[in-house]
Amino acid sequence: MAKDRKPDDSRSARGGSSASRSGTKTSARPTGKGRTRPPTQVVTQPRRPWGLIIAAVVVVLFGVGAITYATVQVHKSNADRVTSPDQISGIKTYDYAAGQQHVSTPVTYTESPPVGGPHDPYWADCTGTVYSVDIRHENAVHALEHGAVWIAYNPDEVSQADIDKLSALVDGQSGRLMSPYAGLDSPISVQSWNHQLKLDSASDKRIKQFADLMTFNSEVKGHYPEIGASCENPDFKANPIVVGQDSSAVGSSDMATTPTATSAP
Repeated sequence: MAKDRKPDDSRSARGGSSASRSGTKTSARPTGKGRTRPPTQVVTQPRRPWGLIIAAVVVVLFGVGAITYATVQVHKSNADRVTSPDQISGIKTYDYAAGQQHVSTPVTYTESPPVGGPHDPYWADCTGTVYSVDIRHENAVHALEHGAVWIAYNPDEVSQADIDKLSALVDGQSGRLMSPYAGLDSPISVQSWNHQLKLDSASDKRIKQFADLMTFNSEVKGHYPEIGASCENPDFKANPIVVGQDSSAVGSSDMATTPTATSAP
């Protein structure tokens, strides 16, 4: 009679153990060496436009400098400005009345250069005219009667650089004329009707003060007689009559206001 076989428990056990080994996963403890840190977010700062900033600063500084310079120049100009002949040191005043006679003969003037008195019927152009010749004095006095300022200089005592400096005050300035004056007792003399200032240097600020104050100024004491009269005489400008020449009908003329005198006082 056959015996019943018992199952081989050892095999089952080995098989089960094997199955357990093959079917069950063992979790490994984390060691820390394999961790991955999240990426650090780097915030990038925007780059400053240094070029534009520097350019803006330069523009601002330039503007401030320009304004400062202009302000200084205005203050300087105002500091030299005068409002009365009494504020100009050395100026002399005279008393030639309106209505001086028109004459075509030479006049012996008391002052040299003259500042008033009888004069030629034809005035010297005084529209900012710089003459290179010693113009006839009788024609120049007529320009003074119309409100002009006349700058005369001794050609033997004034350099070309000084002549250029004086010309800058006259050239193109209506109501002014300039000419050499032979035998002048000072290097420079500036005159308007009834006013005169003699100077030694073309750099003297009083020349500009006189010219700025007296040109067409009808408010000062002893001002020029013919307010509103023209300074234009282009024919005389083109063909000026010089000292030593006879009176000649050159360009514009006008009637004497009131002929009350025949010679300078």
